[in-house]
Amino acid sequence: MDKLKKVLNGNDSAEDGGALSEVIEGTTLGWGTRVKGFLACFVAGIICSILGVCFLWIPKRGLILFAVFYSIGNIASIGSTLFLMGPVKQIKKMFEPTRLAATIVMLLCLVCTLCSAFWWKKAALALIFCVLQFFAMA
Repeated sequence: MDKLKKVLNGNDSAEDGGALSEVIEGTTLGWGTRVKGFLACFVAGIICSILGVCFLWIPKRGLILFAVFYSIGNIASIGSTLFLMGPVKQIKKMFEPTRLAATIVMLLCLVCTLCSAFWWKKAALALIFCVLQFFAMA
């Protein structure tokens, strides 16, 4: 219908992006859907972080479970804001000069937390990286 309107108005020109613009228009979310996605991811992130704190008290494997669930919670919290501002705008804001250092430290500590939990098997190191993740996110 939109193409018909463009043709009838005489606006059918080379600015039409073709299939790519149709995909972009078809995948945009309404504001209500964005807020629902934000809330769902944010609540999931909070639940994962709380579960991580609860797992901290489990003997032997608790510290590893804490590190993993805390990192998953941070990923979900970052992912929640993607719904509000969109992925491209979020990445641009994350890598602005004023936020660049914190972003790099946070992402590096997140990866190191998961590496220390799964491959290096160092629970204390995973806890240190979780603390650094917290400070970088703040």
